[in-house]
Amino acid sequence: GPRVSLHVLALHWFFHFSVRLPQSLILQTDVTAGGGVASLIIRCWATKKAAGSSKNGRDSNPKNLGVKKFGGERVIPGNIIVRQRGTRFHPGNYVGIGKDHTLFALKEGNVKFERHKLSGRKWVHVEPKDGHVLHPVYTNDAKEDHVIYADKTPVVLKTAKA
Repeated sequence: GPRVSLHVLALHWFFHFSVRLPQSLILQTDVTAGGGVASLIIRCWATKKAAGSSKNGRDSNPKNLGVKKFGGERVIPGNIIVRQRGTRFHPGNYVGIGKDHTLFALKEGNVKFERHKLSGRKWVHVEPKDGHVLHPVYTNDAKEDHVIYADKTPVVLKTAKA
């Protein structure tokens, strides 16, 4: 009868609108009204407008860049002298450079900063504790003769005696 079609219509509306709208349609049967009269109640839910995101409130971790050992300070091999992005400071005597442009000491000694007068380029040097030492290849103080193998034939070079 008419009650069944009203129930079907109410259920159809309930499922159709409850997904799309922030309200629900509730089918309620009133027993006290005699004969089970179906009534449709619309209940609205409390809604909150979506808040916009803030454009601030972000920050990156500190990179701890800068000069770590200043001029005149004592360093040992491996000590980091400067952490930098790019080459603000260039490696000089007894100073190595890492892949991230970190400058580090190659010998024990004191740090020395130098600035070129014309170009303005800044150099970092380590003044060795034991003084500057030339590689044995560049000195005439060799104790014994050098042997060079050219084409698998030994050739003895005589050292110059001063």
